Amino acid sequence: MTNKRKIINDPVYGFLSIEDDIVFDVISHPLFQRQRNIKQLGFTYLVYPGATHSRFSHMLGALNLMKRAISVLRSKGVEISDAESLGVQLAILLHDVGHGPFSHTSERALCNVHHETLTLLFMQRLNSEFGGQLDTAISIFNDSYPRHFLHQLVSSQLDMDRLDYLGRDSFFTGVSEGIVGTERIINMLNVKDDVLVVDEKGIYSIEKFIISRRLMYWQVYLHKTVIAADNLFYSILKRARQLISSGVALEGYAPLIHLLSNQYSASDFMSQTVAADDLLSLFASIDDSDVMSTIKVWMHSDDAVLRTLCEHLVERRLPAIKVSDTPFGEEYVASLRGLASQQYGFTDDESALFVNSGQLVNHAYTFDDSQIKILYKSGRCVDISQASDQLDRPFLEKTVTKYFVCYPKSLHINSCS
Repeated sequence: MTNKRKIINDPVYGFLSIEDDIVFDVISHPLFQRQRNIKQLGFTYLVYPGATHSRFSHMLGALNLMKRAISVLRSKGVEISDAESLGVQLAILLHDVGHGPFSHTSERALCNVHHETLTLLFMQRLNSEFGGQLDTAISIFNDSYPRHFLHQLVSSQLDMDRLDYLGRDSFFTGVSEGIVGTERIINMLNVKDDVLVVDEKGIYSIEKFIISRRLMYWQVYLHKTVIAADNLFYSILKRARQLISSGVALEGYAPLIHLLSNQYSASDFMSQTVAADDLLSLFASIDDSDVMSTIKVWMHSDDAVLRTLCEHLVERRLPAIKVSDTPFGEEYVASLRGLASQQYGFTDDESALFVNSGQLVNHAYTFDDSQIKILYKSGRCVDISQASDQLDRPFLEKTVTKYFVCYPKSLHINSCS
C-alpha cells in the first residue's frame, strides 16, 4: 500500500506536509504533474535568470498557505468542517491547473480559451475519475458554495494564490519589493458575515501587500524586456499558424501542430467528452519543453520569416522596446515596419510580425465584491481605502496605462522617429 503521507521540502516555506489521501492522489495525477514543466513566469527567466520555478511549486505553496489560513480561522471560532477544509484545499491546489505552456504567454496564441475555463474543465475531469471527491472543491472554486468566504480564500484580492506568488516570484527573481508579511497577514485573517476580513492590527501589512503587488507588476510581470519576449513568442506562433493555414506542412510536436491548425474556442473544449483523445488531453500533453523543441526545429524552416523569428528567441536576440505614457502613432509603427521590410526583404505583412505595439495596464486595487475589508474590535467593518491613512481611494482607484512598441534592435530608428 502506498504511503500517501508525504513531506515536501519547499525553498520558500520549508517542509510542507501532505496529510490527505485525495490530496496526494491529485498531486500524483498526470494533469497535475504536467505543471512541473510549465514555468510560473513564462519568459521572465530571460530577464531574471533565477525565475525558472514552475506552476507546480506555486500550487503546492498556495496549498500550504491555505492550510495555515484554515488553522488560523478555526482558532478564531470560524466553523469550518473537515469536508470544507479539504474542499478549499483542493480548490487552491488546482486553481492553476488549466495553464498552458509558458503560463499566460500562450493563452491567446494556442487557443482562445481563458485558463480559468480550462481549470474548471480539468477539475471536472478529475472529479469524474475520483468518484465525486472534488464536488465541494469545484463549488468553492466557481463560487456556488453557500459559504462565500471560502471562495475568497481561493480567488479574491487577498487570496492564497496572490500571497504565494508574490513571495515566491520575489524569491526566485531576487526582486525584494515583492516580499510581504505573508505569515502576519494570514494570522490577521478573520470572517465577518460570511466575508473574509482582516483584523485591524493587520492594516499595515495589507498596505505593504497592495503596494508590493503594484511594484512587482512593473518590475517583473510587466517588465519591458519580458513583454518584448512575449510578443516575439506570439509572433512565432502566429506565423506558424499562417503557414499551416496556407497549406505548409510544418514539422514539430504533433499536439502543438494540431492546435495551431485549428481555431478552437471555449465551446469546443466544453463540448468534448471525457474520452482520452479529446481536446483537453491534447492541450494537457503540451508543456514548455514541447514548444521550445518545436521552435528549435523551426529554426531550420524553409520559411525565412519563421526561421528568423525563432532564431531571435532561441538565441535571445530580443526586440528593442519603447514605452511611453502616450500611444505610438500608426504612422510611426508603420514606418518601423517599413524599415524592417527593407532590412529583411520581407513583405509589409511579414514585417508586421517583427514590429508589435500594445499597452500595459497596472492597477493596485479593484472596488468590487472582493474588496479587502478591515475588521475593528467594535465589530465595524470598512474597506481598506477608508481604514488606511496611506492608501486613499484615489490612489487605489488609479489605473496606470503605458504604451509600447517592439521592433528589431538592428533597425536604425532615428530616420522614422
